[in-house]
Amino acid sequence: MYRGNKPLVTNFHHFRVEVFLSVIDIQLQEIENRFPEISKELLVCMSSFNPANMFASFDKGKLIQLAKFFPNEFPSSEMIMFDHSLENFITDIRSNERFWNVKNLSELSIKLVETEKNVTYDRVYLLLKLILILPVATASVERVFSGMNHVKDKLRNSMGDQLLNDCLVTYLEKDLFLNVSMDDIVERYQNMKTRREQL
Repeated sequence: MYRGNKPLVTNFHHFRVEVFLSVIDIQLQEIENRFPEISKELLVCMSSFNPANMFASFDKGKLIQLAKFFPNEFPSSEMIMFDHSLENFITDIRSNERFWNVKNLSELSIKLVETEKNVTYDRVYLLLKLILILPVATASVERVFSGMNHVKDKLRNSMGDQLLNDCLVTYLEKDLFLNVSMDDIVERYQNMKTRREQL
């Protein structure tokens, strides 16, 4: 409908086009700014290992690309063998009824161990373990960097690496250090070298 020469804007159109789509654009821009390109590529490659719907999103090329992110575990000389191993793995898993109802990566890893296919496809299983560990490892690194901002502030800007490491360990593992008694600390400190007086 038109009113005069301009189209009539309904509430539905206003909220859908002017508000809803604008909010989605802002959120997408925030995601683009927050996650670097390599993190996005890791997530896309990891998603191709999703076992839902009998590995409907399986992509051998993306899994090989994912393995290249771990050059110590998957040297370039082994990539051809790994390619064949992935091909055999997906054919075997899709034809095995025990894997048809697997919905996530943790269930897949459990099922692989139960059926002893983790031994048959040891390189594929290694990649699966790395995928499962990656979010935890990333969160741990973020936690350390966050802790470093608390430990190394303007007043302690010139501390050496060893002191920084020691302070970070005590800061990050404070729950563990709360269980250590003061007497044990004094005794340990006293035994580090002989002193004229006992503490």
